[in-house]
Amino acid sequence: MSTVGILGGGQLARMLALEGAPLGVRFLVMDAVADACAGQFAPMVVGDYTNQTALAEFASRIDVATFDFENVPAASARWLTERVAVYPNPRALGTAQDRLAEKTLFRELGIPVPPFATIDNRAQLDAAIAEAGTPCILKTRRLGYDGKGQFRIRSSADADAAWDALGAQADKVGLILEGFVAFQRELSVVAVRGRDGEFRTWPLTENWHVDGVLSASLAPAVLPPALAETACAYARQLAQALDYVGVFALELFCRDGELLANELAPRVHNSGHWTIEGAETSQFQNHLRAVLGLPLGSTRMVGHACMLNWVGAMPDAAPVLAEPGGHWHDYGKEPREGRKVGHATLRAESVDALSTALERVGNALGREAQVAPVITRLQDATPV
Repeated sequence: MSTVGILGGGQLARMLALEGAPLGVRFLVMDAVADACAGQFAPMVVGDYTNQTALAEFASRIDVATFDFENVPAASARWLTERVAVYPNPRALGTAQDRLAEKTLFRELGIPVPPFATIDNRAQLDAAIAEAGTPCILKTRRLGYDGKGQFRIRSSADADAAWDALGAQADKVGLILEGFVAFQRELSVVAVRGRDGEFRTWPLTENWHVDGVLSASLAPAVLPPALAETACAYARQLAQALDYVGVFALELFCRDGELLANELAPRVHNSGHWTIEGAETSQFQNHLRAVLGLPLGSTRMVGHACMLNWVGAMPDAAPVLAEPGGHWHDYGKEPREGRKVGHATLRAESVDALSTALERVGNALGREAQVAPVITRLQDATPV
């Protein structure tokens, strides 16, 4: 029986452990805090990710290492590779951790991206704003996620406020200015690549965000087949270029029928949670199959699915569980503002049935605003 080590003990590690149980896989989680929610289902090593004593104990007890979030120091991943197999590799992790390296790779591969420029000082910020135009977004190159580490610049008059907010990070984690994309849709392609190079994708997913945090995901996205094929081709290029092993997500903007790459997430992804009940093989089990060198499972959809994120606190489970295709996931976390604490997935055999179920759940939970854009998309068969 193989033991998979997971750096990071959040809900993604928790769901990996739950999905790995039928495969007979054992797990060891390493996290900096003792009450990480994955620790409810797997033994833990508690320690900072840069602590070599803790890393050595972790490595000595596992057969292969992986990650549940991308901010694990790439240096720690490289240190582990000298002692145990690590997937995805440190290069893929390091690229995804740096927005400049990530955008540069996209451009080198011919994957369209919004205009971008590195920012090391205030003069470069002013010059980049003049070049890119407004609106635009100043971001930290590293450590930003779920809308953190970002400042939207609506006009050149906002440059002072942007620099006040993030300028101190220029020497610490670096800054990048990105042109604003007036997109019609936010999409993601969740993909998996095995050790032997086998590559598969799940159906393209459309996502809705609130305050930078994922609110809802719909699969399959209502799009022309050619766009979905293009998105999958971009994901394949990235996987091959990085010699990637495991599951990843490529986040995309759709603007006037064109796809623009936003970012790469080198791990199982929030927008792929629907795959647990909505696909033949979930992203979590396929990630484990990939890193263990096992054959990949089918990514075929089972019906239509919508995932709803619960942020801050868990709502009443009853309206979701009352639905024939309702599935409930509580991450076992303490409620906290802005914290992802759980999700639900509604699955149905038809678009109409899914739309009706979403309306019932939205009305029962007071989440009409969360489900409304999804219902509108389901009822509108005309792709953007």
